[in-house]
Amino acid sequence: MNANSKPRARAIRNWLHEATIALEHAGVTTPRLDAEVLLAHALGVDRSWLIAHDEDQISSDGARKCEALIARRLTREPVAYIVGRKEFYGRSFMVTPDVLIPRPESEGIIDLLKDIVPRGASSRQRVLDVGCGSGCLGISAKLELPELDVTLADISPGALTIAQKNATQLGADVTIVQSNLLAAFSPLPSSLFNLILANLPYVSRDWDVSPEIAHEPSIALFAKDNGLRLIKKCIQQASQALSVDGYLLLEADPCQHEEIIEHGERYGFEMVEVRDYIVVLQYIDH
Repeated sequence: MNANSKPRARAIRNWLHEATIALEHAGVTTPRLDAEVLLAHALGVDRSWLIAHDEDQISSDGARKCEALIARRLTREPVAYIVGRKEFYGRSFMVTPDVLIPRPESEGIIDLLKDIVPRGASSRQRVLDVGCGSGCLGISAKLELPELDVTLADISPGALTIAQKNATQLGADVTIVQSNLLAAFSPLPSSLFNLILANLPYVSRDWDVSPEIAHEPSIALFAKDNGLRLIKKCIQQASQALSVDGYLLLEADPCQHEEIIEHGERYGFEMVEVRDYIVVLQYIDH
């Protein structure tokens, strides 16, 4: 498939074959899947429809639209930004280049949260999603555990706009606050929150990253101190904002977990669990 060639009508299966080859040559790791997602988006159908109608012809106008999307993917722009949505914990979230694209590994925070907070808990648990981005964590927490009192916070006005739209579209009753970590809640009263969820920037500039990363907001990805600067600051602030026995659920690369746990111990936290990319710390000492 030549992105500069004149679009022509052809069968769905032929278009998918050509698009898959083009994406594969561009280094895309999931070329067939991406081709199907982009074609389905352009035609306004789902992927199963494509399989059932693979001999149908795509009109020249349809092909023009499809190839415009493929041209964007060939630059390694993430599929989620091209289609404007990404699934997280079984729900579709709006995403734009103002927010980090939700990752499957982040779903572990919701799994662990559901282990920590029993359904129908008698006391209302106050939860903060700090660095919320699209709002996928805090909104999912609220929808999975409606009894939670959830606040979303982010430094980026653009991210907060997307988070508010996602909350509205998904029917999540949450509070949204602009804040640099927990600064907006300062001075921090003791016991302000029972749980804090944090998927903060943890990528070091020294790490090798995929070309797709260049399209995502650097403010949501990279941090100094081997990627731990903001996480360490969050731990310090969380020690002043969490109730005794409150929890801090952090996402980070496994290579960073040991240092995170050691830093948490300096501020009265103890490690409760480590699962994949997630570290659970519990605050035990004022």
